[in-house]
Amino acid sequence: MSQVALVYPLLVQVALTFGLLFWMAKGRTSLLANDQVRPEQIALGQPGWPQRETQIANSFRNQFEAPVLFYVLVLLVLHLRMSDVVHVVLAWAFVLLRIAHAYIHTTSNDVRVRGPTYGIGVFVLLIMWVWFAIRFLMASAPI
Repeated sequence: MSQVALVYPLLVQVALTFGLLFWMAKGRTSLLANDQVRPEQIALGQPGWPQRETQIANSFRNQFEAPVLFYVLVLLVLHLRMSDVVHVVLAWAFVLLRIAHAYIHTTSNDVRVRGPTYGIGVFVLLIMWVWFAIRFLMASAPI
């Protein structure tokens, strides 16, 4: 399996994060420019943004929780040249679940759907880490 195959889901996850950032910035800039939100309402992190912008911001902020473990793992796997089809498939599953989670987060925000989507994504990430740990320990174990 080519090492490059693991980079594609990583790039999609990064694109999702930046996409949410730009979406959030556009909405917030517009609200500030139109005086719908005043700077003093939000300057110290007060919850002064409307619900829609808060949803997008929360989804953006969420990209720095579990995905951080994804980034670290992908970089380790690539650095150690341990990429295989299992990691690639699980990486795509994780990223697709992150996209689904972000979609739910920024639309219906139905916690009954969003929560399980998040949980399944974290479980996929856990499996990725376990798979990596097993392969790493087997490769580095003395014979």
